[in-house]
Amino acid sequence: MADCIQDHRDQRYISHTIKELLTQRVFQIAAVYEDCNDCNDLRSDTILKTCVGRLPQSEPELASQPTMSRLENSISHKELYHLGQLLVDQFVSSYTKDPEVIILDCDDTNNITYGQQELNLFNQYYHDYCYMPLHIYEGISGKLITTLLKPGRRTKQSNIASLLKKLIKQLKQQWPNTLIIIRGDSHFTSSDFMEWSDPQHEIGFITGLAGNKKLHKFAAITIQSAKREYKQYGTPVKRYHSFMYKAGSWSKDQKVVVKVEVSSQGTNIRYIVTNMVQFKAKGLYEKGYCARATCELRIKEHKRYLKSDRSSCKSFAANQFCLFLHSAAYILLHTLQKEVLKGTEFVNATFKTIQNKIIKTAAWVKELKTKIKFPTTCPTKQVQVKGFELLSLVRT
Repeated sequence: MADCIQDHRDQRYISHTIKELLTQRVFQIAAVYEDCNDCNDLRSDTILKTCVGRLPQSEPELASQPTMSRLENSISHKELYHLGQLLVDQFVSSYTKDPEVIILDCDDTNNITYGQQELNLFNQYYHDYCYMPLHIYEGISGKLITTLLKPGRRTKQSNIASLLKKLIKQLKQQWPNTLIIIRGDSHFTSSDFMEWSDPQHEIGFITGLAGNKKLHKFAAITIQSAKREYKQYGTPVKRYHSFMYKAGSWSKDQKVVVKVEVSSQGTNIRYIVTNMVQFKAKGLYEKGYCARATCELRIKEHKRYLKSDRSSCKSFAANQFCLFLHSAAYILLHTLQKEVLKGTEFVNATFKTIQNKIIKTAAWVKELKTKIKFPTTCPTKQVQVKGFELLSLVRT
């Protein structure tokens, strides 16, 4: 990340390199010190100084809040573009070999704004002013691919298609034979993307589809059958059916799957559309589409446990940079969780549990002449020792 940012400061008068500033900020976010103001309280913290690469007691303090705020507001649009590309490159390099299939889980979330931030808009659904950042994760592994800050409205379908095309082209350059599946709710159903993906090699999509009278007509037999069975036996009924359907803006027919649920709470009808016609309706919906719920859990980790909804800078570019910093903290914790803590009770724990039980443990640090001494006992000592041993092996 430091290589993506050009340092315009006079090097004769700086005390903190760009790399040190980024490390300090990202590690603070990972430990739930998400505000720049926290830099003032933690600039002398011995653990954080060690993480940044400074001796914990004898070397100077870390950066203060004004220094960090100047960094956040100095990032140009060109540097943001390079940082966005870097996140995708980091995702690609996390694989040791070409994956057979990856799923791009796409979803928006709301970041409520409370000031005069640029491009914050009133969103009728959330009844407040907000940003609507787009999160994209890999659906099988949970790895973050990218996060893009957007004004407080849902993205237009044409813009979604343009973004997905660029992302897929970048991924296909590295993995030409990998099956890439786009998964999202109904506003990610783009006729432009459907038309573009049709002649492409190994590109699929499974997205929600808003119901209408014509769709209900195609699904009428399934709906009536489910209602009749529930009325006869009184137990909840779930039915699936698939058919070919072409909306007015689509260039060709696409496979649509309807799910009909009838219970004491009423009739629930949901539709999805896909170009993966070789799979059965039930499997497409339950194993394909419903699995996108994990994306919401990833956003929860990113937003609630790393506090990425703190879009408190006035500049839109600065808020995008902060979102990238929170994304870097997500990658850091996700790698810690899935690689370093593999085989422990924390491999499937939430970030909050890892933060409370692994990261935020009290430590007495002593700087000796030839080494830095850390505490010899704590509740999670065995897990921490295993992690240090693993990292030592990777280093050697």
